[in-house]
Amino acid sequence: MAIYWFSMFEKTIRINCDDDDINNLVIGVYEEMQIPAQEAAPDLDYVLTKSDKDGEEYCMARVGETAVYSGDDGLFLYLLEKDMTIALEILRSDLYFLHAAALEYKDKIHLLIAESGGGKSTTAWALLHHGFNYSSDELAPVVLENMTIHRYPHALCQKTDPPEQYPLPPETMITSRTMHVPVDAMPCKVTSLSMELSSIFFVQYDSTNKKPSIVDISAGEATARVYANGLNQLAHDADGLIAAERIARHARSFHLNTAALDETAELVKTFLDKL
Repeated sequence: MAIYWFSMFEKTIRINCDDDDINNLVIGVYEEMQIPAQEAAPDLDYVLTKSDKDGEEYCMARVGETAVYSGDDGLFLYLLEKDMTIALEILRSDLYFLHAAALEYKDKIHLLIAESGGGKSTTAWALLHHGFNYSSDELAPVVLENMTIHRYPHALCQKTDPPEQYPLPPETMITSRTMHVPVDAMPCKVTSLSMELSSIFFVQYDSTNKKPSIVDISAGEATARVYANGLNQLAHDADGLIAAERIARHARSFHLNTAALDETAELVKTFLDKL
């Protein structure tokens, strides 16, 4: 059995795997956050195995919790990430977790937030080819004291193939549900430190758009949108509303109406250069 250790948001996670396919999946997704084995007990401890329980091939068990079974690698990875995310939100309830992509440009973090299917990950993938560096694709935990964003550099997830000018690399891992680009196959650097939040782009994809556009939005609207995309609002004072407002007032916020990906990426870069 292979044993891996990871550090996420200053918490340690140990994952025990008994199968080569699971090993490859775990390392491919989380390798950038891998650390040497620790002497102290981990904050979270998982055992991942292959089984044959009623045709459910994969088994995920967090120590102390009921095991969960799934029939394919895509659902298995989804369940692992979901369980891990919820557990980390509890362990780090001081952080304000946002569902967002976090990219670095000129030593500042810029968030991309969108509804499901709104083009967040695809837009992030394009921007990584235009001078942006990678911090996270899914989670952007905010340190409220200084408005920095914790890095979470797991593999970038795509649900569909991006346009042909931004092809996925051969190293991309394909599961039954999603495609994952390992960090070492990305066309950019990966942030090694937490960095200050500078701006938030609320991404809206519309296939009828002729040209991409960026529109400034008020702190009030941004507060509502930040709150709607929080993951642990209730862990904070006033059910997270005060924290959402602080984030919205600290960062400039914009609507990003996307069109052709290359034009969208160049527009965002030029816009930030002038900002």
